[in-house]
Amino acid sequence: MTATLIDGKAVAESVKDKVKEGVMYLKSEYNVTPGLATVLVGERPDSRAYVASKQKACADLGMNSYGHTLPADIAQGDLLEIVQGLARDSNVHGILVQLPLPGHLDAEAILGAIPIEKDVDGFSPLNVGRLSMKNREPLFVPCTPLGCLYLIESVGTKIEGARAVVLGRSNIVGLPMAFLLLHRNATITICHSRTQDLPDVVRQADIIVAAIGKARFVQASWVKPGATVIDVGINEIPDATKKSGKRLVGDVDFDAVKEVAGAITPVPGGVGPMTIAMLMQNTLTAAQRAAGLVR
Repeated sequence: MTATLIDGKAVAESVKDKVKEGVMYLKSEYNVTPGLATVLVGERPDSRAYVASKQKACADLGMNSYGHTLPADIAQGDLLEIVQGLARDSNVHGILVQLPLPGHLDAEAILGAIPIEKDVDGFSPLNVGRLSMKNREPLFVPCTPLGCLYLIESVGTKIEGARAVVLGRSNIVGLPMAFLLLHRNATITICHSRTQDLPDVVRQADIIVAAIGKARFVQASWVKPGATVIDVGINEIPDATKKSGKRLVGDVDFDAVKEVAGAITPVPGGVGPMTIAMLMQNTLTAAQRAAGLVR
């Protein structure tokens, strides 16, 4: 059996088409243009690429983009002042501070300066706290886990009553992913570096979300036949056939696992496009909320 390939690009385009419609309606009926502010500190090539892709998505969907590129040695107080200024700007509906920040900066204090109603990344302790509780809806859910949920649902995988294993317990992916699945009545196991008998634990899962940061870590022998496998990992490995001398792979041994799983995301082209699509959706929601159209 060869797994169904979950096309993250196609699902992301569907989401963005709906967002574009929402942006056009908001402009024409309420004269409101959703605005996303991005804050980039330093010159990390990967961070610059991520921010550029978010700014391009804004332009493609008719949103305003407010970019702030700052030196790596910026003082904590100066960065905090910029974020606080964006918090007061009524044209800015979402604020995204690109992580990681340089080591001398207090990321928690900077993120804490973003108002919950502009926290389109979903990283505010208030949003995360609401996500972790029953009957408490966050204003925003972190974009990558939300995108993973869309991908699971896109192939008709039944979540209610399913056994789900999340590999990784980060605040950005692993923990919010587990809460999202738990709220949809899956039975959740969160695995990490101290988990004993890891292959046996993973083998019980109907849904596997791998976000552990190790190239091709999840093996075919770990996967229950027919399971839905979502690969969040982005890892570079050597590849002499590529001009760059390297290529991207996920946390799952894709070529082997696809012969066992029922559905699987590729890397690249799986979860990655969904993260930006969810950010655009969250930014539209923030603008709609500011206009009084949603709670």
